[in-house]
Amino acid sequence: MSTEPDPIEGSDTPDDSAGPGDIAVRVVNNAAQDIGAFIRSQREAAQVSLRQLSQLAGVSNPYLSQIERGLRKPSAEVLAQIAKGLRLSAEVLYVRAGILEHRAESAVRDAVLVDTVLTERQKQVLLDIYDSFCRENQQNTGEARSDHPTDFDEEKTP
Repeated sequence: MSTEPDPIEGSDTPDDSAGPGDIAVRVVNNAAQDIGAFIRSQREAAQVSLRQLSQLAGVSNPYLSQIERGLRKPSAEVLAQIAKGLRLSAEVLYVRAGILEHRAESAVRDAVLVDTVLTERQKQVLLDIYDSFCRENQQNTGEARSDHPTDFDEEKTP
């Protein structure tokens, strides 16, 4: 009988005897648990059963269960299918799974991406508008300190 912890349930404390390969396995396993728990919480928030989501996402019920329990790490394609089934942005799942790097912190962006009422298209349009306003404000803030008028300032003057 082995006294070593299960790699999925490994402790968060560093092990001096762990080599780089062991640490990499632990990181991957933690990511699998994190994405699985997130998918489960989003599924429950959307009041969708495991069976319903597996049908919506086009993956088997046992496989989805393994993902939610952190036993399997889904591919980007499977994450996209799950996101579609949950009406989430695939970007949210990619970031949670460590496939994409998280953009600058934004509570607005995060709220829009996890909203279960909006469609993917609506989320994208809303985020595009939000990003446009943010860029415009950054430009205006920088240019407002200089003597150069901005296009935005010209629009405001009658």
